[in-house]
Amino acid sequence: MLYQRSSQLFQEAKKYIPGGVNSPVRAFSAVGGDPIFIKEAKGAYIYDEDGREYIDYINSWGPMILGHAHQPVIDAIIEKTKKGTSFGTPTEIETQIAKLATTMVPNIDQIRMVNSGTEACMSAVRLARGFTGKDKIIKFAGCYHGHSDSFLIQAGSGAVTFGTPNSPGVTKGTAKDTLLAQFNNLLSVEELIAANKNEIACIILEPVAGNMGCIPPQEDFLEGLRELCNEHDILLIFDEVMTGFRQAEGGAQQRLNVNADIVAFGKVIGGGLPVGAFAARKEIMDYLAPIGPVYQAGTLSGNPLAMAAGLAMLTELHDHPEIFKSIDEKTIYLKEGLDKVLTKNGVAFTINQIGSMISVHFSETPVVDFESAALGNNEYFKKFFHGMLEEGIYIAPSAFETWFISEALSYTDLDKTIAAADKITAAW
Repeated sequence: MLYQRSSQLFQEAKKYIPGGVNSPVRAFSAVGGDPIFIKEAKGAYIYDEDGREYIDYINSWGPMILGHAHQPVIDAIIEKTKKGTSFGTPTEIETQIAKLATTMVPNIDQIRMVNSGTEACMSAVRLARGFTGKDKIIKFAGCYHGHSDSFLIQAGSGAVTFGTPNSPGVTKGTAKDTLLAQFNNLLSVEELIAANKNEIACIILEPVAGNMGCIPPQEDFLEGLRELCNEHDILLIFDEVMTGFRQAEGGAQQRLNVNADIVAFGKVIGGGLPVGAFAARKEIMDYLAPIGPVYQAGTLSGNPLAMAAGLAMLTELHDHPEIFKSIDEKTIYLKEGLDKVLTKNGVAFTINQIGSMISVHFSETPVVDFESAALGNNEYFKKFFHGMLEEGIYIAPSAFETWFISEALSYTDLDKTIAAADKITAAW
């Protein structure tokens, strides 16, 4: 067996951890089989418990822009650890990273550190509600903002109906304040606003969707949302947990030239350690406790290890802006190579790519929203996933997740990936 020790570890884990995993997508439920247990990682590669090496396209779901175990980040963590791991008090490094982040990202004055992307998005919505004095929010089908109750909503019977819970434990009372629109469809947003006049506090979305595969915004979509928000006194929230400090130094706001009112960040800002943040202009952030009425707190928020790792990561990205050009070029090279071999092998596919995010959808239909993403051939994806795994290529174990490119990837790695895709799909 290729994955004998991983399978043994999974069986053991299931005795003590629900489903054997601490986050559901790790369980391989969408692709079948047992998950691979990773022992270590370095640069562009991860190594499993059976001693196999993989070229990694998950990169811890995005934050490893510079590759795994990047030395300046590791050194920063080690040095900070020697001085203590957590104090529950203010530290200078929190201000240092906040100053750097607000310098790098457009349209934000202040930033509040939290402990995860989920917490960042949840807090951003609470702040928007407190600032506007309104209760309802609009989110988009297929956009994932963590597992806070307000976000675990599925569509109702029509475009302008209230959402309904799609997880037990989420109350109908919570769900009624979440309205569901279609990504890349301004009309669906306009209808929701018209049906809920003066009740909508914010619109939250991933400016580049990454949780239904990579789906870039179509022309004028984000600009249209910005105009609607301006017209109706609604705050626009960009969930940049994936795109922040990846699509550009200033994230998707900079790359796409559309400003949000509140921005949520994820693991990149902690160099891959558990951390998140949300940011906005001062007049909005002034509504946060301790100076404002909107309560938000976290005992370990801004913990020194995550701040040290994040400061090292952001400093390198800020000091070397050529990194963004490099990872964009590598992603385009991968896209063109995959396009060539899949076309040659007669496979029905669509590749979406923007910056260093890319995904292969096994569908001839353009993938622009959750509905079109769901039309992909999942059986093809399962075969592709396991075939790539056997060839030493690790992609996300779901057709509804993007791939992330790191600067540590070499063109030899990319060529190997393209050759593996060729070998696998040629046999179909």
